[in-house]
Amino acid sequence: MSALKARLSRGSQRLSRLLERLEDAILLLLVAAMIVLACVQIALRDLWGGGLSWADPLLRVMVLWAGLLGAVVATRMDKHISIDLASRFLARSTFRWLRVVRQVFATGVCLTLAWLAVVFVRQEALQGNGQEMAGLASWQLNLIFPLAFAGIALRFLLGIRHSLRAALAGKEERSAQGDR
Repeated sequence: MSALKARLSRGSQRLSRLLERLEDAILLLLVAAMIVLACVQIALRDLWGGGLSWADPLLRVMVLWAGLLGAVVATRMDKHISIDLASRFLARSTFRWLRVVRQVFATGVCLTLAWLAVVFVRQEALQGNGQEMAGLASWQLNLIFPLAFAGIALRFLLGIRHSLRAALAGKEERSAQGDR
């Protein structure tokens, strides 16, 4: 039984590292593409008096994608926005359990938002009358919403596992997202 548990743990760690690399790579490529496109747009405006008509709206969408993917990465690193007033007033043992409850709640909220975003994107795709930008339909550009909220929910879910282990062991957490 312990051999199976160790094997599953190693598999989980590998999957987590692969997901981290994928998140980082997509975010890096997106920011690099934004920089290149913005520089090209500036050069075209300054040197030739015009630019690409679709570049500015696409850059706005890319900023949205970068922000939401950055939120996924921030959640992974436990650097997301949180109001942590309770840690100042509660005993450490109580706060460990509150952290588990907080992460369960955040997971539920993010799963709900992911589901609602799927409904939104699906409705937009079925209507088919959204604006098109750079050859992409508006529903395709909005796919970031369900993807990001699902990614954040996954990170909180992994955090629940780690926080629960720490609370049961009565130890302080080293890393918010588990076995690294």
